[in-house]
Amino acid sequence: MRLSPRVATLLAVAALPLALTACSSGSSSDDGGAASPAKGAAKDPNAGLPTGTQLKKALAPASAFPAGLTIEADGSSDTGGTFLAPSARKTAKPDCTRLEATSWIQVSGYKGGVSFAQNDYASKDKTQEVAQEIDSFQGTTAASVMKALQTVATECATFTDTDAHAKVKVTGKSTAGLGDEAYTMTLTSGTWENGTTLIAARSGNSVVTVLSTAGSDNGAVSAKKVTTTVLAALKKRA
Repeated sequence: MRLSPRVATLLAVAALPLALTACSSGSSSDDGGAASPAKGAAKDPNAGLPTGTQLKKALAPASAFPAGLTIEADGSSDTGGTFLAPSARKTAKPDCTRLEATSWIQVSGYKGGVSFAQNDYASKDKTQEVAQEIDSFQGTTAASVMKALQTVATECATFTDTDAHAKVKVTGKSTAGLGDEAYTMTLTSGTWENGTTLIAARSGNSVVTVLSTAGSDNGAVSAKKVTTTVLAALKKRA
């Protein structure tokens, strides 16, 4: 699994001049609160959205991952107490190879939410991995992200992976009982020892994305357990 490009995004935001950072909407406080806007001021589009710091607390703990997997030191990142500027969706054909990596939400055409938190766990020999990410979006964008992801299984029905240059088959289906809506994709290849399960689940304005190669079931059970754990934490926060 390759490192998420969201790490580079976060570092770029951190490098912005202080003057620009000070203009970022939202609050740097842990509870996400913000001062009351002045009379006649425009409504903050990030009002009510969790910060990266809060989303980090909603990530599944180590106990939700299969035995033998430990957290990857260089695979964790979040937006802290500030919010990123929302990005428009790229409508070009999806880069199907993003399905192999953490932060695979970007295959939807969206870079991600205005706030996010992520980490991943792996076995010592790197043969089994489970990654989790939560992205929060303004307005109805979270629902649009889910809609976009549901077209990926068709658009990426087959593609060539970047490591073994093997043919990968992708299947997808709507999944009941997870959040407000959920979609599951399974990646398999005749040259792989085990496939990959990807689950995207929406809870209000947040989208949870999980990737798993752990276990002999294409990562299905472990992916669902982590997703369920994160959704429960988000529901508790709400």
